[in-house]
Amino acid sequence: MSFVETEAQHDLRAAVAKLGRRYTFTDYVLPKARAKEPLTELWQDAARHGYLGVNLPEEYGGGGAGIYELALVQEELAANGAGLLLVVVSPAICGTIIARYGTSQQQQRWLPGLAAGTTIMAFAITEPDAGSNAHRITTTARRVDGAWVLHGSKVFISGVDQADAVLVVARIETEGKLRPALFVVPTDAPHFVAQPMDMDLVQPDRQFTLHLDGVRLGDEHLVGEADAALLQLFAGLNPERILGAALAVGTGRYALDQAVSYAKSRQVWRQPIGTHQGLAHPLAQRRIELDLAALKTRQAASLYDEGWEDAAAEAANMAKYAAAEASIGCLDQAIQTLGGSGLAAEHGLAAMLGMARIARVAPVSREMVLNFVAEHSLGLPKSY
Repeated sequence: MSFVETEAQHDLRAAVAKLGRRYTFTDYVLPKARAKEPLTELWQDAARHGYLGVNLPEEYGGGGAGIYELALVQEELAANGAGLLLVVVSPAICGTIIARYGTSQQQQRWLPGLAAGTTIMAFAITEPDAGSNAHRITTTARRVDGAWVLHGSKVFISGVDQADAVLVVARIETEGKLRPALFVVPTDAPHFVAQPMDMDLVQPDRQFTLHLDGVRLGDEHLVGEADAALLQLFAGLNPERILGAALAVGTGRYALDQAVSYAKSRQVWRQPIGTHQGLAHPLAQRRIELDLAALKTRQAASLYDEGWEDAAAEAANMAKYAAAEASIGCLDQAIQTLGGSGLAAEHGLAAMLGMARIARVAPVSREMVLNFVAEHSLGLPKSY
């Protein structure tokens, strides 16, 4: 594992950063977020450049690279204030699972569109009464007259209004036990209802509650083997954590850049305020924390791409935790550096608070990460 990026990775990072600078946070992202409109133009532009499918197989139109490269794309967009939440979901979770475990028919049906960015697939695991406990999922799929019939509800599902389908985690009965299973559910399927949730967040992507009240699906909608779905699920959740960490790292970079720029230009007593250690030292500390989080994120992506599943799971959880803490820390310090201007609408930093704060809660809460590290890294007894 090298800590020096290849020339191709370096070039990709530079190209994505150039694209991101055309979609600035204050001029493009924030107006869209205030209007609750998705970043459609940015998504389509990134798709045209092939950035959204860099991790998917070349035979289906992808870049043939890995999660490292997709995380790189996410980080550079977010570093310009233009991170794409659905990159975490559509190519990272859903694309990875279908590429690794889908049937040939499913791969041919979904991967070209996911790679091209012309198809978007949401992901639905969270339920009102299950929270982070995948073992308490109550959405079920039962065989009725040769079809799968799904019943259940999901909550906090991102971007359903933009999606063509949703990869739904349900449970089916095998050998007398209810086991997880993954189904691709088209958003126009009968008895599939998506209701937008009211959120006190300024962000472009909306959250939805889903109701599946007798959704009938053929066998072609069941992804992979029913009794191996837990393994398949975590094949997508590790990339989810890595991409979430990359989004947080990029957001932290954006906030820190705003703070440093202001500290250089804002003058008091004929000196830039950045000359004062009371401001310089906290910014330097945030930079250190952010760089450490970025390194952990890249390590997690490298381990995942090289097939070290257990090590990647540990690193992905740690990266997500570190990046979330560093990101919100950078944003808080940026607002503090700008003082009252940090709360002014023209800078948009206060509006980012909700988006940055999400990283501590989703895709997995920091408490659940600590549970994972305590059990798997430290060998302590399981606490739940």
